[in-house]
Amino acid sequence: MEASYKSESESEAWPGTQRPGTGTVSAAVREHLRKLCLREFPCGAGSWNKSRFLPQTWRTWRELVPKEEDVVSPGEETVEALLGLVRSPHSPWALLNDSNAEDSFLRELAIRNPLMITDTFFYSYFRSLRVVDKEVTLVDKDLLKFLKLEELVLSANRIKEVDATNLPPTLKVLELYGNEISSMECLCAHPPAGLQHLGLGHNKLLGPLESLYVTADHWPNLVSLDLGFNDLTDLQSMVASLRTLRHLRLLVLQGNPLALVPYYRGLTIDSLAQLCVLDDITVSPNEKHLFRGLSLNGDLLAQEAQFVVTIGNIRGVLDTSVLDPEPGPEGPFVAYSYYVTYDFVRDEEGEAVEDTGELAEIVKPSPSSELLVEESPEEVGEDVIKDIVGGVTEEVEGSLESEVEESGESELSVISGPSTVLQTPRASAEELAKLRLRIDPRLCPSPGTVLFNTTHKPWAEVIPCGYEMQHSLRDLVPLKAFLLAGTTVTIVEEKILSWPVVLPAVDSPLSAKRGKGEKDKKGKEKDRKGQGEKEPAKQEWKVPKKKKELPKELRQDPPILQVLGRGLVILEPLLAGEPLVSTVCNFGMVRTLTSDRLTLARDSKKIKKVAKKEKPKAVNPIYESDYHPEPLTVEVQIQLNQCRSAEEALRMFAV
Repeated sequence: MEASYKSESESEAWPGTQRPGTGTVSAAVREHLRKLCLREFPCGAGSWNKSRFLPQTWRTWRELVPKEEDVVSPGEETVEALLGLVRSPHSPWALLNDSNAEDSFLRELAIRNPLMITDTFFYSYFRSLRVVDKEVTLVDKDLLKFLKLEELVLSANRIKEVDATNLPPTLKVLELYGNEISSMECLCAHPPAGLQHLGLGHNKLLGPLESLYVTADHWPNLVSLDLGFNDLTDLQSMVASLRTLRHLRLLVLQGNPLALVPYYRGLTIDSLAQLCVLDDITVSPNEKHLFRGLSLNGDLLAQEAQFVVTIGNIRGVLDTSVLDPEPGPEGPFVAYSYYVTYDFVRDEEGEAVEDTGELAEIVKPSPSSELLVEESPEEVGEDVIKDIVGGVTEEVEGSLESEVEESGESELSVISGPSTVLQTPRASAEELAKLRLRIDPRLCPSPGTVLFNTTHKPWAEVIPCGYEMQHSLRDLVPLKAFLLAGTTVTIVEEKILSWPVVLPAVDSPLSAKRGKGEKDKKGKEKDRKGQGEKEPAKQEWKVPKKKKELPKELRQDPPILQVLGRGLVILEPLLAGEPLVSTVCNFGMVRTLTSDRLTLARDSKKIKKVAKKEKPKAVNPIYESDYHPEPLTVEVQIQLNQCRSAEEALRMFAV
């Protein structure tokens, strides 16, 4: 603190004053006043205006002669000139950008009448104090010296507890947003009786006992209460206590876990009949009518939040199969599938999630162009195969039932015909641990969450996921933390290599015997014709083309996973009162001109084979100048279920 600002009266008025930065409210106020330089040029009294404040006994007879107002002693400045120095934004004495109108008033007052700037003046003048983001940790007793203080704003500091005995009794507004207060109990020891607004949003209030501290016994005149974005969970107990506040008109509870239950707004409105605004939204007469009577059965409602996750179409996926060589008789035969994963919070209090086939804690090797698991399938256990492959076996078998043209050219890198996946012996714990070390962290759920995935789909220009999953959760505090963090959405390509166990036979004895029988039959017919027998009418049969002979048994390697796109979906709007988050995740371009040309050539070949007698449709070539590939995107929608009436709430959530 500079000596020019100190005075004897200040020292007496602020006994035991600590240096700035010690963390008290009074120290922060003094530091702010010091930065205003109220006793330094151009403010205060000094050589620049000393003749205006000399005592009468010090004046000479010449100074008693009246002068014009614009005439000043040499070396001194007029009041207007000094005011111009503090008002001009280009002046070195201009106020800082974060200054308010009250700071400007004090500086001009220190120029017009600097003798008024005393500690007694400050204590009687201030009706509002705003100490924001000043690293304050303690509300000290020096606040009691502000005799007319009505508004105290101590937001964005590091206050953990407030000694209510140090709060001026004249307070009407108290704001403590963005601090570290874990309980309101400290405020209820000796609260200001006339307080009308209490703001405790964005703190750490937690536990069912907090409802005991929001009653009329502590806050008889409270009109506005903001408890938003804390960790309050018991809605029924909270509204029961708030019902005692007869003057309460404005209430904010959004951002708390208790606001995630579907009947939150309806129960709060029906319980607090005098409420006008809830979460910055006016309470309408229609809302009061729809939820009438819900508070009578509030204790029967389950404290449970419900979300519906919908995943729509995937677009812009690169068709990797066109880059693979044609499989030979010894394999490998390649199958591709695509799916989307997302993580969601695990419910510790709720019942165990049923295995619907959609839940999958993925334990798979990291994505690579080569297979990372070196062990053969015979050395990997059955349980490991199940964990790795998941539900892919059915899709691969379905793909293997497709037909292959007689020419032997495979339009897709998937073989056709029936096949059998061989079962393998169980793996040891060491093998399982070795496999887990190869997991790509991008395919693992975050701590406290479970990974969900859509069903596996083959490649298409537009891959329809058609996925919808409802999540019901009762552990609401971890749910709030999850919504603040968001969910990670990933598009995965799965590649499975299959190998024949027994190679297909080239010459079959059955076919040779069949050929010999046909030859004998032709000879007998010739003999009958020579003996004069009438030859029967010849019938023509359309013999289907012989399909390519394929292996009957296949063994599959563990799948090779590749992350095509991965991104974060922000879910905080659900916590702030929005019922729906709908977005299209854009992961950029993954397709190339070369791959799209190969895909176009393959598709045109397909069209020619299907329409042999018809004139094939012309396929326009892809030119580099006109090439604008579609980015890799996926449609994601997450909805927070909310009840629209008392009847719906009782029907769905009554215990």
